[in-house]
Amino acid sequence: MENRNFYNEILTEHNLRPCHKHDLPDANLALEGVNPSCGDDIWLKLKVEDGVIRDGAFSGDGCAISQASADIMLDLIIGLKKEEAVKLAENFFHMIRGTAGEEELETLEEAIALQDISHMPSRVKCAVLGWRTMEELLEDKEA
Repeated sequence: MENRNFYNEILTEHNLRPCHKHDLPDANLALEGVNPSCGDDIWLKLKVEDGVIRDGAFSGDGCAISQASADIMLDLIIGLKKEEAVKLAENFFHMIRGTAGEEELETLEEAIALQDISHMPSRVKCAVLGWRTMEELLEDKEA
């Protein structure tokens, strides 16, 4: 029970006081992510230079889970190479599906707070919205 409270605190903190929820005027990549089943709608903006994510931000509206997940994701991917961020997203999706190994889980740091979402199917799309948007944004730009 202690771990669950700790994870709830992480999600609450990222929802109420997100570090990355603001505009990013000098972003060179942007993509809207929408979850039509619940109305979550975010704009993800990244500043990528020389293949490295130098900065990132999001804006929009959504439930606590979608907002906290997007903020946690940005904490993790800023400073990574694009390929590393996409790999981290894969690890996150494996965690949500319950197929992540120990090494994959370790890479997710605070995002592990969302691990129990897999037991709430209606919330999975909320948790993965920012991650799917980031993956689509970066993979689209690689093509």
